[in-house]
Amino acid sequence: MKLPSPLPFARPDFDEETIAAVADVMRSHWVASGPNVLAFEKELSVYMGGRPTRVMNSATAAIEIALQLCNIGPGDEVILPAQTFFAAGNMVLKVGAKPVFVDVDLDTRNMNLAQTAHAITPRTKALLPTHFNGLPLDMDALYALANVHKLRVIEDAALAIGSSWKGRHIGSFGDLVLFSFHPNKNMTSIEGGALVVNTDAEAKRTEILRFHGITRKADYTRDVAEVGGKYNMPDVSAVVGRKQLEKLDTFCEKRRSLVARYFEKWPTEIACTLPHAGYRGYESDHSWNMWCPLLPLEKLNASRVQIIDALKAKGVAAGISYEVLHLATAFQHLGYKPGDFPNSELIGDTTISLPLFTQMEFHHVDFVCNAVTEVFAEFAK
Repeated sequence: MKLPSPLPFARPDFDEETIAAVADVMRSHWVASGPNVLAFEKELSVYMGGRPTRVMNSATAAIEIALQLCNIGPGDEVILPAQTFFAAGNMVLKVGAKPVFVDVDLDTRNMNLAQTAHAITPRTKALLPTHFNGLPLDMDALYALANVHKLRVIEDAALAIGSSWKGRHIGSFGDLVLFSFHPNKNMTSIEGGALVVNTDAEAKRTEILRFHGITRKADYTRDVAEVGGKYNMPDVSAVVGRKQLEKLDTFCEKRRSLVARYFEKWPTEIACTLPHAGYRGYESDHSWNMWCPLLPLEKLNASRVQIIDALKAKGVAAGISYEVLHLATAFQHLGYKPGDFPNSELIGDTTISLPLFTQMEFHHVDFVCNAVTEVFAEFAK
């Protein structure tokens, strides 16, 4: 397969059957939320071990609704890692609560639970961990901590659909769990997300919150008792998601094989901090949403920008996943400063996301590794 140049760091995988299914939905003229949304939710629920699952137009919406399901608002605190995507902190602020950041482990890049325990106060209402890059956090330790302090858990599994812990899919157990179906995720619905909940009552409230907060009365009129948003998923997106879900396990296996090749072929002349390899066959099964090494900038006569530009010139695109939250402008009023979370800041300053998607073959991985080798040699001190 001929791929674009430069080789992108992410690319959705659509087959002709999916494209035909989209055309069928368009011809039906039922393109907003409809039968495919209902079917997608049922199929996701099966994948999640029968737990109630509701889809919406983004994982960001799922975070906001999850916070509302937990009745979190002004005066409440939510603990989350400083190294994650902006959406998590944004939604905590949006509902009026206070984000409380903690550092991450440099190896797994997941939330440091020891720091989390020390950050809990009487105002803490929930923990909002990220399964970074698809590697599950220690679920036993996470829920043991939450249970001791009687806290809700909102798992940001935006990167982790297809991952598992001790043989169980992430989302098939726990508290509230959300997923992203953005085009750079392991499966996509073009744009979209899902929220796995505990009860039919939470599922019903999710349905109301994702569509303006509207409820219908016996006389066919409508009412709004709680303010919601406009977060419903179109049927066009849902049919794409359904076709992608059928292939999810195959997609994840392909990603794992590509990552194994990365570990095999990655240049060792200049040492990098590579992503955690996971615990496959033991504790967790890593779905590998991204390949994100940390650049050894202290050993190179180049900035990250120069490295990214040099790789692009050789036909390899790179992204940044992720910048730290606590130093972003929107969170400066919380009083955090540089140096508060050294692991998160090191990751934020040196991470790059390199190509990893299902249409790649081993020779594409070799191409990326060769380009990295050449760039490192060019800029070596």
